[in-house]
Amino acid sequence: MSNLIIGLPKPILCSLKHSQPVISRHFGFCFLLALIPARLLAEGNPLATIPINSGHSRVMIEAQVNESKPLSFLLDTGYGIDTINPDLIESLGLRRAGRLTIVGIAGEEKAATYAGAVFNLGGVSYAPRRVASLASEGERRWRRRDGILGADFFRHFVVEIDSVKKTVRLFSPTNFTYTGQGQIIPVHFIQDTPIIDATVLSPKLTIVCGRFEVDTGCDDAICLSHDFVATNNLASVSSDETVGMKHGVGGGASVRHGQLPQLQIGQLKLDQPSVSFFNEGSPAANGLAGHIGMAALKNWKIIFDYSRNRMILE
Repeated sequence: MSNLIIGLPKPILCSLKHSQPVISRHFGFCFLLALIPARLLAEGNPLATIPINSGHSRVMIEAQVNESKPLSFLLDTGYGIDTINPDLIESLGLRRAGRLTIVGIAGEEKAATYAGAVFNLGGVSYAPRRVASLASEGERRWRRRDGILGADFFRHFVVEIDSVKKTVRLFSPTNFTYTGQGQIIPVHFIQDTPIIDATVLSPKLTIVCGRFEVDTGCDDAICLSHDFVATNNLASVSSDETVGMKHGVGGGASVRHGQLPQLQIGQLKLDQPSVSFFNEGSPAANGLAGHIGMAALKNWKIIFDYSRNRMILE
């Protein structure tokens, strides 16, 4: 749920336009199409298929690092860099490579960076230039993860997350061509964080447009900034509303948990999504409505294709 972002986003916009996939057919290859599924021909064989080993709305997969035992990593589009728990740095033989600042939902935290990490993901090697290690991760013993795969990972592969089949499939961006029937959602980036346009319905059923971070590390459906909620009269009126905290880099933030009537991404609609209304501040960069998390996205198969600035929802 953290963002490695510094900069000013554009004003809030709304667009429900989407691109439709184009299916091309060639008569001379009809015999091949009869034998091989069309999507397999179009997209190519996945480099790896990895089981998701967690429930709820977390996408956790196993990977080895420098021939280690299997370690557990959270897939998090909200993180600008891959991370490894500080308790593992020495045993993995990583080399110190500097420091950086990671900005989160409640502040920022300095992190040491290291080189020399080589991941084995279902038989596929992946070697980011560097990984970060936050001291606070070593202190949170209740978190059952060894690290996070963030923006570098999502830029290296085309990543398909199938919450129904509980699998993550990795494709090479260079030979991936999508020809399915899913919604193709344009994505742009603030630093390394993916941003999309979406709409929500207010409690009075007014359509409200916003620009949202896509945050697979968040296990809620929607988290909304205090300013966006106040400006658009989105405060929950449900008697079931509860008060809680959201925790991330920089500490915690007070929220109210409730629902909104609907979330719409492209032409896809999700009724009664759960919402965390931030009492102060924002879970996202200044000027954004907030972020959309896995409790919403798990309703579809998701394909992140950063190389083509798009997210596909089936």
